Amino acid sequence: MAATVVTCPSCGKRSRVRAHATAIPRCTGCHAPLPWSVEAGEADFAEETRAAVPVVVDLWAPWCGPCRQIAPVLERLAERHAGRLKVVRVNIDDNPGLAQRHQAMSIPLLVVMRDGREVDRIVGAMPAPALESRLAPHLGPAPG
Repeated sequence: MAATVVTCPSCGKRSRVRAHATAIPRCTGCHAPLPWSVEAGEADFAEETRAAVPVVVDLWAPWCGPCRQIAPVLERLAERHAGRLKVVRVNIDDNPGLAQRHQAMSIPLLVVMRDGREVDRIVGAMPAPALESRLAPHLGPAPG
């Protein structure tokens, strides 16, 4: 199980974040919820998509222009909705089995998962406000 190092947007402290099915990552300094965005592949996909919050799986490829456009939008959403959303990025060139399993016929493909099940699917890039609006029904309450 690999850890991702995340810098807290509130205090700047760096914390290690690991996949966890029931916990929400928090800063080790100020205890604020941390943005949760990771890369995953065949070996750790199941573990990374089990989370206490909705998971947005971003199926992308490095040669795809719209995929590169939506990546920073997803990072900002992960930061803005820290504690309420996890982003899992999957490079389909490196993980064709995951692309096939999720029937990624067009990319970028965002698969919204909750409790390990697909609950929504968004094909193509869209502006940040439209994407946020589309994801809003899947987000839980803000952490308190």
